[in-house]
Amino acid sequence: MADIFQLNHRAMATYFEVRIADEERTYAAQATQAALDLLDKLESRLSRFRPNSDTAQIARLAPGEKMRLSELAFACLEIAKKMEWATLGAFSVTAAAMQTQASLPQWQLMPEELAIQCESGRLQFDLGAIGKGFALDRMGELLLSWDCPSFLLVAGGSSILAGDPPKDTGGWSCGLGDDHAAQRFFLRHSSLSGSGLAVKGNHILDPRTGQPALRQNRVWALADTAAESDALSTACMVLSEAELEEVLAQDHSWLFFLETGDAARAIGSRALPLQA
Repeated sequence: MADIFQLNHRAMATYFEVRIADEERTYAAQATQAALDLLDKLESRLSRFRPNSDTAQIARLAPGEKMRLSELAFACLEIAKKMEWATLGAFSVTAAAMQTQASLPQWQLMPEELAIQCESGRLQFDLGAIGKGFALDRMGELLLSWDCPSFLLVAGGSSILAGDPPKDTGGWSCGLGDDHAAQRFFLRHSSLSGSGLAVKGNHILDPRTGQPALRQNRVWALADTAAESDALSTACMVLSEAELEEVLAQDHSWLFFLETGDAARAIGSRALPLQA
């Protein structure tokens, strides 16, 4: 059994879990604390509930106005833009704005200025469907810089990022669902995210129509990064199966799991992880 250091921390309205394997415990604790400090910094920049966060300030922009962003917020929004395009518009950080606005607000990033400009509407960003994954990715990068490559990072049970496997194992054992899920895989160098309606009810909106999610069962997305898997799992809730195939054709490193009865069916050309 690998020696694993573990610590939990509340942030972004959920619990994050850091596991580091095969490291001296004092050093693992120091690396973990550095990762959690970064997590708190990310929350201060990305949370719409923090009045001085980038997200809260963006919401105060009028059409035509722009503002300079922190590197963290800019990087997160850059990925969000990419995933909006990749998912045919089924993922959007402005989806919730459809509840108070007639159409999606429009915005653009200005890389040369590290800035964002409001084109129309009010930029009511909710980064909940990508921010946790983005945080896991940045925490993983930090742990690698500490020379702690064997890690598992978890955000609320719905987003998982795995690094190197613990010594003498096939990977980090992760299930599709709760801790006792029958379908389990060994994850390494990849991320798994899930979405569904069981916990928060019908809270996922199709940004293209403003209507509730098409799919009623749970879905999971496997990708190389947690920001991608987070965005993809949300998009899977509103995309038809034909649209899912179109999304997958763009990137063969993605894999989707659709819950059907007692099992989940995989869609995509990426090889399945080893079963745990």
